Amino acid sequence: MSARTIGMIAVLASAWTIGAGSALAQDTVTVTGRVEPGLWVDPDGCLHWVADGGVEGYMSGRVNPQDGMPVCLDVNTCAVSNTDVLFHTDSARLTSTGRQQLQQFFSSAGAFAYAIYGHTDSRASDEYNMRLSQRRAASVANVARSVGARVAREIGYGERRPVAPNDSAANMQRNRRVEIVCYR
Repeated sequence: MSARTIGMIAVLASAWTIGAGSALAQDTVTVTGRVEPGLWVDPDGCLHWVADGGVEGYMSGRVNPQDGMPVCLDVNTCAVSNTDVLFHTDSARLTSTGRQQLQQFFSSAGAFAYAIYGHTDSRASDEYNMRLSQRRAASVANVARSVGARVAREIGYGERRPVAPNDSAANMQRNRRVEIVCYR
């Protein structure tokens, strides 16, 4: 080791000692609040134990006690709805028919949780399409919550994940969609 490296280690060690001593000299802080335990589902469907008291959270992967493997749910796209059917034009407001279809779906699908992804065609700006798709995903998620379904995530992708080229009216209609992923 060079003399410079030894000098740097000494400086860091003394700074750590000073910092540790001053932390001990401070008054004890008591944090009060309510810890909210729960389960979080990652995008792969794996479960994680979570607890959040508002100051600092905690998360740990849920594992099977017999084999130590992560506990993961089956993930599949269980519904794709064209947004022309669900929403009024250029809006995140659901049609009454669209709302009824979604309520029926979420009441009977029987999944542990859902992920909702909104998509648009490319006719407007990227920024506008991102906002519209996020608002539409949120509207569908709110219907799910209204019937007691658990929503793990809601994301708007705008025009960034097309299923067809945006080169015809029929293809653009295919891209205007809400995908619902079921975690079972």
